[in-house]
Amino acid sequence: MFGDMQNMMAKLKEAQAKIEETKNRLNTVYVDGESGGGDVIATVTANREVKNIAIADELLEDKEALEDYLIIAINKALEKANSINEAEMAAAAKDGMPDLPGMDMFK
Repeated sequence: MFGDMQNMMAKLKEAQAKIEETKNRLNTVYVDGESGGGDVIATVTANREVKNIAIADELLEDKEALEDYLIIAINKALEKANSINEAEMAAAAKDGMPDLPGMDMFK
């Protein structure tokens, strides 16, 4: 029984390491969200960190339109990033989890 506990603890440490590795890798995955027909492009990492915002020069004259387009572009980018993040983190957690009785929620 004690050996099983040690094995489970080792697998949990492996799972933690995989999750950390996945988080670090997701910092290098970039996704774009755009609005206004490409007049505003927001780039974020799969960890949902904004990295860049590109704005067409003609939008600089229309503050309200620019604000609206920024919100739309950022939200689109964050939605894509969130989908990637959730899928990758679920896969990392599933791969690293030990087989615990009653804990088959990842299967």
